[in-house]
Amino acid sequence: MFKLIPALLAAALAASLPPATHATDAARDSGQVKNVVLVHGAFADGSGWRPVYDDLTARGYRVSIVQNPLTSLADDVAATRRVLDRQDGPAILVGHSWGGTVITEAGVHDKVAGLVYVSALAPDAGETTAQQYTGFAPTPEFVIETSADGYGFISPAKFKAGFAHDTTDADAAFLRDSQVPINMAAFGTVLTNAAWRSKPSWAVIATEDKAFDQAMLIHMAERIEARITKVSGSHAVFMTQPKVVADTIDRAAREATQYAK
Repeated sequence: MFKLIPALLAAALAASLPPATHATDAARDSGQVKNVVLVHGAFADGSGWRPVYDDLTARGYRVSIVQNPLTSLADDVAATRRVLDRQDGPAILVGHSWGGTVITEAGVHDKVAGLVYVSALAPDAGETTAQQYTGFAPTPEFVIETSADGYGFISPAKFKAGFAHDTTDADAAFLRDSQVPINMAAFGTVLTNAAWRSKPSWAVIATEDKAFDQAMLIHMAERIEARITKVSGSHAVFMTQPKVVADTIDRAAREATQYAK
């Protein structure tokens, strides 16, 4: 009987662990990536990722959120690499909008196992972000106002229609009034790296996105050979469709080794 006590204590201890610990241990044992790094886009900060963060941490992932200064591509890439350096193993690197350019450059980091583009830009090495718009339809509801020092804000009058039409008026107002302007010169910076050429990619495309022509989003996602998920949503899809975004990140974490290039 006494021989059974250690086994019973071990079983009781295991049963008392929180679900997130079990999920993380299971991920580690299966070889699944357990770290996620989220990179926001222009005109926003990392707080918009909160619904995705909550979903993923409940599944047992260790989630980190980059706060881009939006002062230059180099500065945003440095901020992302700084967070990647702190990861304790492989990570899925996720970018929204301008954040897609950032993860394309920063994603060559040796801890990045896969990339997820959330209604995001995906230039190639030797290209600029601005070049991605060439040949595609304009987006009249997404209006950027540039200040004298070269930083851009989304027009307050057009903000909800162009960025977050499927949020509440209160949420759209908060996003509008807490905008982080971007140095518009960043869109003209030539990329040195294209991580999607060496790392597997996934893409979430918001079908009601007013910041990009749909054909442009599809073209970029297909060019990088991303596994594509489409969902009805605005440019703020990371807030309005967090489960779909989290499901895609979860899929990337489970499949990254399978699709490794």
